[in-house]
Amino acid sequence: MIGIKSIASYVPVAGLDNYAQGAKFGKDEEFILGKIGSAFLPRKEATQETSDLCVEAVNALFATNPELKREAIDVLIVVTQNGDEEGLPHTAAIVQDKLGLPTSVAAFDISLGCSGYVYGIYAIKGFMEAAGLKNGLLVTADPYSKIVDPEDRNTTMLFGDAATATWLGEDAAWQLGKAKFGTDGSGAPHLKVTDGVFFMNGRQVFNFALLKVPAHLHELLEESNLVPGDIDAFCIHQGSAAIVDAVARRFEGDPDKFVKDMVETGNTVSSSIPLLLEKHMFDSSWQRVALSGFGVGLSWGSAIIYRA
Repeated sequence: MIGIKSIASYVPVAGLDNYAQGAKFGKDEEFILGKIGSAFLPRKEATQETSDLCVEAVNALFATNPELKREAIDVLIVVTQNGDEEGLPHTAAIVQDKLGLPTSVAAFDISLGCSGYVYGIYAIKGFMEAAGLKNGLLVTADPYSKIVDPEDRNTTMLFGDAATATWLGEDAAWQLGKAKFGTDGSGAPHLKVTDGVFFMNGRQVFNFALLKVPAHLHELLEESNLVPGDIDAFCIHQGSAAIVDAVARRFEGDPDKFVKDMVETGNTVSSSIPLLLEKHMFDSSWQRVALSGFGVGLSWGSAIIYRA
């Protein structure tokens, strides 16, 4: 069975002081930490491309897992909606070359945002099992600094740049359980890019998350023959502190089980869930974790992963 063996990440050291941004827009510390949830937003260097962030994350994965060799990689999937330059060729091909992976590797992109990690781990698992592959890399990198307007108070205080790399393979410590997905393209206008600039209707996105995510998680648990008490932690997309808190309250379980950790990263889009897993899951006593990603599309996906 293909499962999650290891996760590594790259978070740029440079970035924006959100308190300074808050002062610019008349927002105080209570708003910054209580609503946004982030005091610092990492930003890639101007010379860095999306593929460079991917390479940094994968090299960190290789460094922490010396038994994993570059020549052993069978498939590389990059989750991004903000690829290199104009988005052609696909970012995964550029990453394959920069990493020196064998040309026998299958490499392609998945164009999804905040739901992308949940979709991605199931896409790569299915691809690997169907083709008989042994080692796969799922990489997330979506630097919204490329598209966010620094004068837009609704977006510039939210997003941070980061990348993660997840190694999937056989005999993994964490296995993938049941998952559920959903799409509502009628909500596309609420999160979109026009002429290279990102627009977000924050109220509509907040309402969408509050309406869909708690109910989706309850449906997933019911279909998995589980109850909320069977879940050790809920690692949901870190859209903002307000969204995580509201979903936790609406879920009507134990809100303390909803992990919130974005003070130094911000909303990192498809990287937010794997950043939580890397930091909190592997050295914990957790046995079963619920995931949920939601956002641009509108798109959402929830899943149960469990310790083997």
